[in-house]
Amino acid sequence: MAQVLALIDDIFFQSKLLETAKQLGVEVRICATPDALDSEMAKATPNLVVVDLNARANPLDAIGRVQTSCREIPLIGFLSHVQLDLAERARAAGCREVMPRSKFTQNLATILARAKSEF
Repeated sequence: MAQVLALIDDIFFQSKLLETAKQLGVEVRICATPDALDSEMAKATPNLVVVDLNARANPLDAIGRVQTSCREIPLIGFLSHVQLDLAERARAAGCREVMPRSKFTQNLATILARAKSEF
């Protein structure tokens, strides 16, 4: 099974992510904080890290930590489509892809399937 780590503290969105992953046979671990993300990354290198850029925990710090530990891990961040400044800061921190939440949600199954095969 592929392993995806997700820094997401929105319980509704966590459920959506976990249900989609279950249907695809993709293992997803939810992390509510950058420290929890670090802890999971210490256990095993994930195929993909997904970051809610609107998480209450410091998502930009989490991106920086992932980049410090392993620059090759693909990072995808999502946010409100009007947060252009935050999108730029996420890219500068090392996020490979930044997309509006609506696009991320729409393409969630494809993103998770890619994590299973490509990443």
